[in-house]
Amino acid sequence: MKKTNKKEPVVLQVLPELEMGGVEIGTVEIAAALQEKGIKNFVASQGGRLTHELKRLKVKHLTLPLKSKNIFTMLKNAKALEKFIRENGVNIVHARSRAPAWSAYWAAKKAGVPFVTTFHGTYGLGPWGIKKFYNRVMTYGRKVIVISNHIRQHVLKNYKTDENKLVLIHRCVDTSKYNPDVISAERIVEQVQEYNIPDDRPVIVLIGRITRWKGQHLLVKALSKMKNQNYYCIIAGDEQGRVNYVNEIKNLAKKYKLENRIGFYGKVFDTPALMMVSNIVLSTAVEPEAFGRISVEGQAMGKIVIASNIGGSLDTIVDGKTGRLFESNNAQSLAEALDWALNLPPKEKEKISKAAIKNVKDNFTKQIMCDKTVDVYYDLVNSKE
Repeated sequence: MKKTNKKEPVVLQVLPELEMGGVEIGTVEIAAALQEKGIKNFVASQGGRLTHELKRLKVKHLTLPLKSKNIFTMLKNAKALEKFIRENGVNIVHARSRAPAWSAYWAAKKAGVPFVTTFHGTYGLGPWGIKKFYNRVMTYGRKVIVISNHIRQHVLKNYKTDENKLVLIHRCVDTSKYNPDVISAERIVEQVQEYNIPDDRPVIVLIGRITRWKGQHLLVKALSKMKNQNYYCIIAGDEQGRVNYVNEIKNLAKKYKLENRIGFYGKVFDTPALMMVSNIVLSTAVEPEAFGRISVEGQAMGKIVIASNIGGSLDTIVDGKTGRLFESNNAQSLAEALDWALNLPPKEKEKISKAAIKNVKDNFTKQIMCDKTVDVYYDLVNSKE
């Protein structure tokens, strides 16, 4: 075997906290991939539920108040991070959110190690763009990972950033969980009972927190415009106290006399199983999603996915082949897409299902995301810059 002089990365990922969001889960996935490859790595945050996952992986966690936006706390965090970097031989600092990114940037600069960021969303610019300076730290990395072409274009449009340092690495789906072959009969029965799934009608499902930009109201309007009325629709997600909006969409259902065709439910605890008992999975956002994980999860489950033609879904769905895109914020366009999906011949459904699963396996697995991220670390630590 040929010997290599390649320098090994020692990685510190920095984020506000370790609760159950996409940023946090992605951090743990990268930590697990690094451990698997024998690459020394650490995570710094103010803590949270996922710290037990790091403990299980034997990844050391540095607890600091990194969620704070207080400038004095941020400066103290920077000193603590710099000390940790020097003591542990860290040679890559990867920041995933703005407040901790400032502390991480100052620390990495002081310690003389490469700084990399992941631009996870379209951060608000504020009136007259006053938040641009605060947000700009996410473009200070030697490499800036963008999670979709939508985010790439957002960064180029709003920040003076060298296009060459942007690296497109899509978010992923865990195909060990989102896999039709691993959903047990018991889990299917549970979903049928919990969501009153009929055995004589196709099931349409919209999963996501209940908020206007996710487009639940648009879906109800679209259902009223459909030609095919043989369906049962589930709208499920955490209401997060948005009582007025919940009442609005329920009143819309009454207005259009759709109460017997729509079921409203709260937070979903077994998304793969709910998708398994559904025929069509929806993403009806009226504003662009940074990536749109539901669209990819639905494809991984071999379902017909219908999504708005904005944001991350443009990267993840091949229109007409692995799913269907409809005109954003257009109830008639969504209604037509739903009619198309419900009227597909069985052979065409099977063809789309297989193409959707292949699309995910070829482009959006955890392995692909982790491998590409690790490549960025190796490139940085072995760069002559």
